[in-house]
Amino acid sequence: MTLANAACAQTHRHLRSTALIERYDANLPRYTSYPTAAQFTAQTDAADWADWLARTTADDAASLYVHIPFCRTLCLYCACNTRAVNRAETIRSYIDLLLAEAGLTAAALGRRQRVSRLHLGGGTPNMVAPDDLDRLFNGLRETFDLVHHAEIAAELDPSSLTRNWVRAAARNGLNRASLGVQDLSPRVQRAINRIEPFETVVRAADWLWDAGVGSLNLDLMYGLPLQTRDDLLATLDQVTTLRPARIALFGYAHVPWMKPHQKLINDADLPGRSERFAQSQAAATYLIDAGYQAVGLDHFALPTDSLAIAARTGRLHRNFQGYTDDDASTLIGLGASSIGRTAQGYVQNHAIERDWRAAVSAGTLPIARGLTLTSDDRRRAEVIERLMCDLSVSLPEIEGIHGPAPDRFSAALARLVPLIGDGLVVCDDRLISVTDLGRPFVRLVCAAFDTSLASVTGRHGRMI
Repeated sequence: MTLANAACAQTHRHLRSTALIERYDANLPRYTSYPTAAQFTAQTDAADWADWLARTTADDAASLYVHIPFCRTLCLYCACNTRAVNRAETIRSYIDLLLAEAGLTAAALGRRQRVSRLHLGGGTPNMVAPDDLDRLFNGLRETFDLVHHAEIAAELDPSSLTRNWVRAAARNGLNRASLGVQDLSPRVQRAINRIEPFETVVRAADWLWDAGVGSLNLDLMYGLPLQTRDDLLATLDQVTTLRPARIALFGYAHVPWMKPHQKLINDADLPGRSERFAQSQAAATYLIDAGYQAVGLDHFALPTDSLAIAARTGRLHRNFQGYTDDDASTLIGLGASSIGRTAQGYVQNHAIERDWRAAVSAGTLPIARGLTLTSDDRRRAEVIERLMCDLSVSLPEIEGIHGPAPDRFSAALARLVPLIGDGLVVCDDRLISVTDLGRPFVRLVCAAFDTSLASVTGRHGRMI
């Protein structure tokens, strides 16, 4: 192909993609679960969670998620459950209650549960003082059987990270860390209230590596206010020099009706649909050319990383922390807003910290809402997870595991017809495959199998 023909083909692909975005872009879930958290209700409560935990067996693998809902300052783009805090006592008393909740959970389990993974999320886990971090880990190890060589991960803010915190986390077993970078453009950082020079990221990475934390992930974003493709590519030019094992590239979800602080972002400063798409695709091309393997929708990993290996071997999963190679059947969430899961369903703790504190202080599991899974939920959940992870799914294979769908997925297949016509999906004897063109639209493909989507219109961010 000549350079002129290649340029013509690239222009044609761009115009076609632009037309598809205008036709299909919508507000859709990220599908970190199915049904999504938007479907949880108060009909599922603490008694259900206690019953479900009691039904698990010692052979069930478990993962532990601990939510720290505190930050030094509030970033305007953030949609997490967190708040700005500057009083050490507030955090210290929260750690006390986390350990109390762990005890309540262990009592419901009726044993010292074996845990193979521990994830500290937030908020900013490195807001916890080193001595309180020691206390948290010691308490969790007394309550749960944290296995030798367990994966212990934390989401960190480089700008507030200290060497002492890294040393404390490392001596407690931290072996995977995720640094929130988003974008390195000073103009974009001012627009989102997150000032973080590249030197700060390098310093954090060096501290982690020096302490023996072997795996590093960087979180980046596209679609931020005032952000351009050049900004994103310049950020990639810098962060890839660190050669992190993983890079997550998330689209900014502008949901000011749910997160009022996002109203401080000027809508006029946000990139339009076509620009958002161009940013995501330019970044994906850059990372693949740099030797990273695309994993699912928005993750990239070095080919030797366990996430990339899981993607290649069909063992990739998706949960509330994103893509993972974790196949644990039980997820235990501790802290305000945390989500738990067993074979029976999902639960979520009180998201309002005050309510969570009151429940734990009263000696009750702090469950606010949840959902009991039906057989159809499980069937559709696996279809959606395989699409999100593998970009393909065999409907006969899913029905062989979970039993036939009442309508044989006929309604979902009908919704896929226009996507098939536009080359986003191929359907061959009920084997659904997302094409390269359709990869950015995989959440739309998943939505075809989502029977509850219409009931939560307006709860989600843009698909692209």
